[in-house]
Amino acid sequence: MALRIEPLTGAALVAALDEVARLRIEVFRDWPYLYDGDLSYEQRYMTTYRDSASAIVVGAFDDDRLVGASTGTPLTEHEDDFAHPFAGSGIDLDEVFYCAESVLLPEYRGQGAGHGFFDHREAHARALGFKKSVFCGVQRPEDHPMRPSDYAPLDPFWRKRGYAPLPSVVAAFSWKDLGDAGETQKPLQFWIKDL
Repeated sequence: MALRIEPLTGAALVAALDEVARLRIEVFRDWPYLYDGDLSYEQRYMTTYRDSASAIVVGAFDDDRLVGASTGTPLTEHEDDFAHPFAGSGIDLDEVFYCAESVLLPEYRGQGAGHGFFDHREAHARALGFKKSVFCGVQRPEDHPMRPSDYAPLDPFWRKRGYAPLPSVVAAFSWKDLGDAGETQKPLQFWIKDL
């Protein structure tokens, strides 16, 4: 199962968005997101990438099948969601590229897709003149009843890529967890790297 990692922009990005939405729903059902996905929400969410001239999707392909994807846009295109967490950080949001989700089907993990996702998004951000790259990851309690006993956080991978948690810069997003009746708010810790 050799993967092809390919950056997508413009029309190719737009053509992939429905499959990216499908992957988000499937992959984010697992720990730690436990996302009870909704296709209509996903299609609205994808307009951020569809409408951005600076967006990128990095696809992981098995032949022509999209089996993984990561996305990115300038952070200012998510300003409504992220301006508050960055208030007082001293970081100029105009200099920051946001590496959003990375999703990959389990059977394709361990083949370097994670590095490919970051390599392409960071190169894209540098080419656009951005000075910093950020992403955020959900924080779940250690004693959460759905936490798998063999769960290994991605923190070591992110640190190896040069990222570090950004103190006190934590976003709050709501979504419906599997098995819950409604949405609840979750904290997401931002990580940052100089490009």
